[in-house]
Amino acid sequence: MDSEFSWSTDYQHPTAWDQCFAPLSLPDMLADSAAQRGDAAMLDFMGRRFSYAEVTRGAARVARGLQQLGLGKGSRVGLFLPNVPHYVAAYYGALVIGATVVNFSPLYTAHELEDQVEDSGTDTLFTVSAAALLPTALKVLDGSSLRRLVVGSVAGGLACHKALLYRLFKHAEIAPIPDDSRVIRFSALIANDGRPEAVAIDPEKDVALIQYTGGTTGTPKGAKLTHQNLTANARQVNAIDPDHDADDRILGVLPFFHVFANTCVLNRTVLNGGTITMLPRFDAKQALAAITRTKTTALPGVPTMYQALLDHPDLAKTDFSSLRICISGGAPMPAELREKFTAATGASLVEGYGLTESSGVVATNPYDGPVRPGTIGQPLPATHIRLLDKEDPTKAAPAGDPGELAVKGPQIMQGYWNRPDADLDSFTTDGWLRTGDVAVVEDGGYIRIVDRLKDMIAVGGFKVYPSVIEAHLYEHPAVKEAIVLGIPDAYRGEAPKAFVTLEEGFEISGEALAAWLNPQLGKHERVNAVEVRLNLPKTMIGKLDRKALRAEEDGASATP
Repeated sequence: MDSEFSWSTDYQHPTAWDQCFAPLSLPDMLADSAAQRGDAAMLDFMGRRFSYAEVTRGAARVARGLQQLGLGKGSRVGLFLPNVPHYVAAYYGALVIGATVVNFSPLYTAHELEDQVEDSGTDTLFTVSAAALLPTALKVLDGSSLRRLVVGSVAGGLACHKALLYRLFKHAEIAPIPDDSRVIRFSALIANDGRPEAVAIDPEKDVALIQYTGGTTGTPKGAKLTHQNLTANARQVNAIDPDHDADDRILGVLPFFHVFANTCVLNRTVLNGGTITMLPRFDAKQALAAITRTKTTALPGVPTMYQALLDHPDLAKTDFSSLRICISGGAPMPAELREKFTAATGASLVEGYGLTESSGVVATNPYDGPVRPGTIGQPLPATHIRLLDKEDPTKAAPAGDPGELAVKGPQIMQGYWNRPDADLDSFTTDGWLRTGDVAVVEDGGYIRIVDRLKDMIAVGGFKVYPSVIEAHLYEHPAVKEAIVLGIPDAYRGEAPKAFVTLEEGFEISGEALAAWLNPQLGKHERVNAVEVRLNLPKTMIGKLDRKALRAEEDGASATP
């Protein structure tokens, strides 16, 4: 197959496209930055600053504590955490001993978390004593093969006066930590000399992170990302920034458990010796205040975040003079939103593209160069692109026609955890990752996504899989058939909407079904409506026809 594109000319990023990235482990990447920037702030958490030296010492104490529990190379260590300092210490601490980190979304239900804990073989799970997290983690501890919880306190990461106020006025948000031998306080885990036994890491072979993603069927699969996958992607993203040598202060509002944040906020900033201003969750008022307070230079986000910032009344009094670059991913960026945000802030806002399987980033528009709205820009250095025939992926797409985007590069995953069957579906025989997205490469080497083969719904940067919601709907005795589609949503980009038919003899409204369904789903999965129909479209062989329903809905929305 000779359909690979070349960016040897017309490459708009300020670096060479055809280059190599030497093997590098994540602990070595942190150690290199700590050696050069030891006293500089690595984290700013609600005003409390942690230097590179402090974070490195904290990670070493986590590493030693885990070794004392018997964990080592190949152990799976789960993180069920918001953006708090514990996350960074646990992440790098686990990696230091050669363990594999497993990221879990704080939005998960107990059932979702338990399934992925079992699938990954997670031994130890880190969380905090937040009422929104600890009870869920305790249910999983009782209902799975998980051996222990390590529980930290959010107040423990705050400055002293803020910690006191948190304990006094946020008491309802704190869950009691039970007296259970399987539950270890974070403070007890790190009560050691901080001298872990040295572990040899092969960056290109050893899996650093298992990151779950749904794929075409919606069944969660763990992408195996090596140390080299993650450090290469951090270096690729750094290389396309023409000002990466400048003072780097990044606003960390994307959740660290998400692969976008893992690369563009955490790993890339640590590589560059910058400062991450961490917020536990996205709050437009807090984010705007942090931009002014810390003189933020970069803000990776998803379109819904940028819209929320524009809509907030504090926008007008926010000092954006330091903000130079904003990177949007996770969902398509509306051209009107981009124009409004750049006009309001003066910052550059570029759209990019990536997948969990690519460690986060495949391509972006140039930071300081021609931006082509509606495209994902050009590939990162060392990232190779092919377009495959949509009907036969063993062939190249006809010249000039759209094709399935296929990618190869140092950031592409090793494969799926315990899923060789999924590997066969996701990779070509010569090792190219099939993205499931249909693209064209335009004049000048800009890539435009024009369709997608997958049914995934992009909700505010999160992937939602219709089959997951449909499976819950079929548990209701009144539901006979169900199809879930993504429909346009002004704030979140897309939102799930369910269409159902009912079993004979049942009468129930769509509102009642939605009220029954949504509490069982993660917050990002919740439907905005359930529409009850007499019939749903079917193919000639009687299968539910999602494509035909999509055409009906698109036609209805286009009708004035």
